[in-house]
Amino acid sequence: MLSIQGYHNLSVANHSLHDPSLTPYGEEQCRHLAQHFPYHKSVQLLVASPLRRTIYTTLLAFEPEVKRGLKIITLPEIQETSDTPCDTGSDIGVLKKEMADKPVDLSMVSEGWNSKQGKWAPDAKAIEARAREARKWLKARPEKEIVLVTHGGFLHYFTEDWDDSGKSNGTPDEGTGWSNTEYRSYKFKDEKDEDASLIETTESRERRRGTEKPLSKTERRELELTQHREGENGDFQIQSKV
Repeated sequence: MLSIQGYHNLSVANHSLHDPSLTPYGEEQCRHLAQHFPYHKSVQLLVASPLRRTIYTTLLAFEPEVKRGLKIITLPEIQETSDTPCDTGSDIGVLKKEMADKPVDLSMVSEGWNSKQGKWAPDAKAIEARAREARKWLKARPEKEIVLVTHGGFLHYFTEDWDDSGKSNGTPDEGTGWSNTEYRSYKFKDEKDEDASLIETTESRERRRGTEKPLSKTERRELELTQHREGENGDFQIQSKV
């Protein structure tokens, strides 16, 4: 699922804000989602990017799960792709202090997770590697019904689905095929797949695209390569979205 509106979504100038939180409207979006999300009872695990907006999205939108005892596991591998201030997380000490009284598990977040260097670099190879690592971690979990709250740019790498990834709608949120509050359902393609690749469920795709025929494997690969080339020119993964 994609995170809710944060202050960085309001203007391009706000991309300079470091690790911004949700706007009042974003909090309202969370409450609306909490009321209308149809699968609360089946959720077994909550996982969020350690950026503040994704943590608070999960706390508010999945309050029913939190109330029945689920903690939010923060997974640094699913942080946003760019190194702009709004897509750069807070230091672990800051997060521990802010989340001390909240059901948030920060045990997988270590010093340097927000360095945007090495494993965390904003380049396609590094992002692909951590997306694969996150999928493999999820696949190894005993829970089967998992909510993952992350970011628009990263979701294309995570799902390996680049449909609409370069869309432009004339707002600061352009550049991702995902909208604020949007959720989709996926399952693992093959138990033996070493990359732990995902496939969107039929119900999920029809909910958002009707009976439109999905892209073929070749078409998806061509679209992915196009977006990577644009990213190398500074157009895709280094832009801030949600």
